Order: sequence, then C-alpha cells, then structure tokens
Amino acid sequence: MLMKILVVAIALVLTALICWWFFGNFDKKQAHAEIINGQQEGRVVVKGGYEPEVLYLKQGVPAEITFDMEDQTACLSHVVFPDLGVDQDLTLAKESKIVIPTDKKGEIDYACGMNMFHGKVIVQ
Repeated sequence: MLMKILVVAIALVLTALICWWFFGNFDKKQAHAEIINGQQEGRVVVKGGYEPEVLYLKQGVPAEITFDMEDQTACLSHVVFPDLGVDQDLTLAKESKIVIPTDKKGEIDYACGMNMFHGKVIVQ
C-alpha cells in the first residue's frame, strides 16, 4: 500500500512539473534592434531556445535579424517564419541573416522547425 501511495505521489509531482514547464508564465527576454547606417540590425542567439524571445523593430526602417547558431539540436536547426514563407536552415553557417519587412506595424511570430521553441518580432 505504501508503494502505491509513493508511486501516485511521484506521478503527481512529475505532472505538476511538466505543467509548470509548458504552461508557466516565464519572463521573456526582450531587446530592441540597433539602427546602424539607416538599417536595423537585430541579433538572436539560438541556444536552448531563442534569446531574446521578443525583438522590437521600428516601422519603416529596413531590418535584418542575424540568428547566431550556438546549439546543434535538431529541433533548433531551422527557424520558420510562417507569415513570411521563410524556413531557414541555421546549420549551414554560424550566423544566418533574415530580412524582415517593416512596412506595417504588427507581430511576426517564428518558431523552430518542430514548433517547440518560439520567438516574436514586433514592428512598432
């Protein structure tokens, strides 16, 4: 009987941890792109996810994001911008650049190839 109670208790604890991991409200790291010579340049480090997870761009200023690949995990090998039709293989080079349109305000979501890790570009 004690063994059954112990197994149920461990299962409940593990279930709680999994729920916290996937549904917890974690602070997302944010950054603003730098404007250099009339162009915005943002950098996202790919290492166990995306850092920063949210990148702000200024509307109307040409923009490019550099994805700095520091993680060879299969899931993070691609970055996908569904709204832009971009599916970029990040394993081809340490740094991959993606041009982001800034002609209108809004949010542009992106994710890894398996849709497990997410990021967002906000044009304001």
